[in-house]
Formats: sequence, C-alpha cells, structure tokens
Amino acid sequence: MKLVTPSLEFAQSYRDYIAELGDEERYPFPLDFEHQDFPALLARLDEFAKGINLPEGFVPSSTLWLVDKGEIIGVTNIRHTLNEAIAHCGGHIGLSIRPSQRGLGLGKVLMAKSIAFLQQRQVNEVHIHCYKDNQVSGQTIIACGGRLDSEIEVGDKCVQRYLVRL
Repeated sequence: MKLVTPSLEFAQSYRDYIAELGDEERYPFPLDFEHQDFPALLARLDEFAKGINLPEGFVPSSTLWLVDKGEIIGVTNIRHTLNEAIAHCGGHIGLSIRPSQRGLGLGKVLMAKSIAFLQQRQVNEVHIHCYKDNQVSGQTIIACGGRLDSEIEVGDKCVQRYLVRL
C-alpha cells in the first residue's frame, strides 16, 4: 500500500472509484473535477500542486492516491499552506476512502501518510477539520495525534477543528 502522485496508469481505477461513489458528496474537492479527459485532470491536479491557475481563495495543494494492488483505495488532498478562511474552516487535509474499502482502518493509514507528507514539508502544526456528526473522521484524527482545538458553527452544522503538533 503506497501513496502515489496521480498518473495515467490509474485512469480506469479512478473512474471506477468515482462510479462507486455514486451520488455521495465527494471529499476531497478534487474528486468533483471533470475527469472524462483524464490527461486534462492530471494537468489540473499538477497545477494545483504547483499553485498555478488557482481559483480565488484556494491555496496550493497536492492530491495523492492511496493505492493497493493496482487499485485506488483512497484519495487525499493536502493543502501546503492555509489562508485565513481555510484556517478558520477547512484545514490542511481532506480525504476519503473508497466505499467498498471503508471500515478496514484505511482512513487512519491515509491520514497518517498525509500528516507525514506535511511533516516532510516542514509544517509543524497540522489543522484538520470535520463535521461533529462525522464521528469516524473525528476518531481517525484523534488516532493520528489530533487534539480537539475548537468547534465552530457553519450553517446548521458544527465543525470540529483539530490540531496535530509535529
């Protein structure tokens, strides 16, 4: 099981992942990018990682895939830095596990690898946010060293803001 940079090699696995998500809300946000032109998707992900052509309010971020036996089983999007709005609500890491692979502890694996990526980039405090009613995410963050820092109301939802000190 390894964390890889998106590549053409995984085009079919990616399409299968998206199909498996169905109508579920997609996290992290790059899963919503148009993917029919797969090389264009890869170019857009590369631009995000390099901080090129970012929409207003976005920061550079790397999208990486957790791969096992040639299949994508998870996706993480790791923001290299935070702006004021994302520090308030968003954090450094957004991730998901393929529906058929959930409940196997892979979220913890992907979260730990995402935190290690930030540590390699000299980030000393990792901010990770999730909705309070998403108890699995909260438990995953805590299992990876997160400590609840605060809670905020966003619309009709409560967001928990965790901090991991490296």
